[in-house]
Amino acid sequence: MKDNYRDLRVAVLGGGTVGAEVAHRLLEGAGELGSRSGAGLSLIGVAVRNLDAVRTPAIPKDLLTTDAQSLIVQADIVVELMGGIEPARTLILEALGSGADVVTANKALLAEHGPELFDAAARVGAQLYYEAAVAAAIPIIRPLRDSLAGDKVNKIMGIVNGTTNFILDRMDTDGLSFETALAEATELGYAEADPTADIEGYDAAQKACILSSLAFHTAVPLTDVYREGITAVDAAQMDAAKKSGHVIKLLAICERRVDPETGEEGVSTRVHPTLIPRTHPLAAAHGANNAVYVEAEAAGPLMFYGAGAGGAETASAVLGDVVSAARRHVAGGPGVGESTHADLSSFPLERVESRLNISLVVRDEPGVLAAIAGVFSEHEVSVETLHQGGSDDPSGESGTATLVIQTHSALEAQGKKTVEALEANPAVVGVTNVLRVEG
Repeated sequence: MKDNYRDLRVAVLGGGTVGAEVAHRLLEGAGELGSRSGAGLSLIGVAVRNLDAVRTPAIPKDLLTTDAQSLIVQADIVVELMGGIEPARTLILEALGSGADVVTANKALLAEHGPELFDAAARVGAQLYYEAAVAAAIPIIRPLRDSLAGDKVNKIMGIVNGTTNFILDRMDTDGLSFETALAEATELGYAEADPTADIEGYDAAQKACILSSLAFHTAVPLTDVYREGITAVDAAQMDAAKKSGHVIKLLAICERRVDPETGEEGVSTRVHPTLIPRTHPLAAAHGANNAVYVEAEAAGPLMFYGAGAGGAETASAVLGDVVSAARRHVAGGPGVGESTHADLSSFPLERVESRLNISLVVRDEPGVLAAIAGVFSEHEVSVETLHQGGSDDPSGESGTATLVIQTHSALEAQGKKTVEALEANPAVVGVTNVLRVEG
């Protein structure tokens, strides 16, 4: 480190699992981290709500405080690990306003208030770092922001929620029901007592919002992210996917699109259960791991894989940002602002083209296939494959057969109308499920 550069003061806001791990590593590895940074790193305190809570690893009592503001005004680098919107938003704005650099893992805050926070940083020449906000230990923010800055990213498909990947993987590999797999995820600590944010796709949608904004140099509001969870995925869908050589994953998909009718370029950001071939790199993401697959114009396909959660894993990404912030202080100069120069429109789902996998129960009688084909033709949706099986009517009605139809790419609006028409057709007993297909 530079002999003539003063120690940089680091304040941590939040003493939970990640906060305690970050504090521990700052204390234990201060010398090594300082050597990498070019300046000493001094932990001046950890702001917590409860001074007496048990923490693992333990934090020295003399570093704990309930007064976050007092730490902020003393700090060169503020690490926010409180989570939630408030008071995290207010405290980050105070830190940036004081000229401190900020490191955060707060995906919800960035998804909802990212532009406000980045503007606040730019006004004073500070820097906001957030590698740990998406996929924990997996480096994905820095590659998108820096390594691919000279390229054009066209598409990102990511498994960015470990809880849902664990559940779907257990359903696929061991035939567990959704309820049993969720109970196991809860027992192992992958799922919260209230798993809604994970299983309904809210967590993944926040991360998709961050990735899409960064990759396409466009401020993508969280309200523009289409979201579906995994609660409707059942054993029958899993079995059908396996027979067709696919696996079901909850994917965050961020894609550069061109409207076929107007020629307008825009961005589609969506989260939903998706069929992908078992040969696709994302299909190899098992357990609670995360994976992000990037398609860039010059670099081609890139795969990032690893642990997407955990105290030590998230702390790794946080401390990488702390070292980056320290290096910036040593080098001098203002922080680098976020790029939103492209200002692309967010396309609603109806304007996006998708391939659909539609499973339906039909009457096993002459003329049915022609009637079904007529529905697809009427709505200008082309059929790619059709598989017919025996009776599989959940109601137990005899004289029925199952059809699994996979379409070529068509506008989501056309696909929706096709499904509605199938449900209303007298030859159809019921549409049992609809999944989108990627890869």
